[in-house]
Amino acid sequence: MVITGASSGVGLAAAVRFAAQGDQVVVVGRTTERLDAAVARVRAAGGGREPGRFQADFERLAQVRDLAAYLLDTYPVIDVLANNAGGMVGGYRRTVDGYEATIQGNHLAPFLLTTLLRERLTGGRVVNTASRVHTQGRPDPDDFTGDPEKFRWGRAYGAAKSANILFAAEAARRWPDITSVSFHPGVVRTNFGEGAVRLVYRFAPFLTTPEKAGALLVWLATTPAAELTDGGYYVGHKLTRPAAHAGDREAATALWDASAAAVGV
Repeated sequence: MVITGASSGVGLAAAVRFAAQGDQVVVVGRTTERLDAAVARVRAAGGGREPGRFQADFERLAQVRDLAAYLLDTYPVIDVLANNAGGMVGGYRRTVDGYEATIQGNHLAPFLLTTLLRERLTGGRVVNTASRVHTQGRPDPDDFTGDPEKFRWGRAYGAAKSANILFAAEAARRWPDITSVSFHPGVVRTNFGEGAVRLVYRFAPFLTTPEKAGALLVWLATTPAAELTDGGYYVGHKLTRPAAHAGDREAATALWDASAAAVGV
């Protein structure tokens, strides 16, 4: 089980649950201190079994390629890839690769990782953490850089989460030998986003616990494939129709082709 964004929140909760079930887990995180702490928790949950670990910043595509190389060199089979890394960016930021940070961290980097691991995932599953916030924005396959003057963090995040849903649906069509789904984890109490956004996700009273959201991720990763809809978007345990722009087949195809060109695969 490879889980990105596993050093806190939903990803860590899922990693702990997988380890407690006896699964071999690879914990992927961005910062050393949080990754160390996460690995210790996953190790304890697994009764002392050492998890895999890798540090990677998804705002650097070179590090995503390094992660893929490590996984390919180390694991002959990958049963589950949980594309959970990402988050809200409070202001416009362009990555070293030349793309707006929200769309790169939440979509382009996971797209690259999944594509590089594609053959190793045969017969397995890809679970993409999306959001109901996808209703607030749509990705532009002709422009992953964006305009700093027009940047709005909510719209950018909504576009990235729409991209997650579109990617899962298109992957199901192109890769029928891999089960691919996306899901809304709830509004989770976690260290999420930046600045004022992070405060909301830590202290608002209506939030879902990481453990509940992590359990949903594990359910999607382990439920028999015949009981899921390949390419589907789930809210809780229920298959749900996304907003029209996130369910558009032509948009999914255009996004896939543009993403492949952008990341060079």
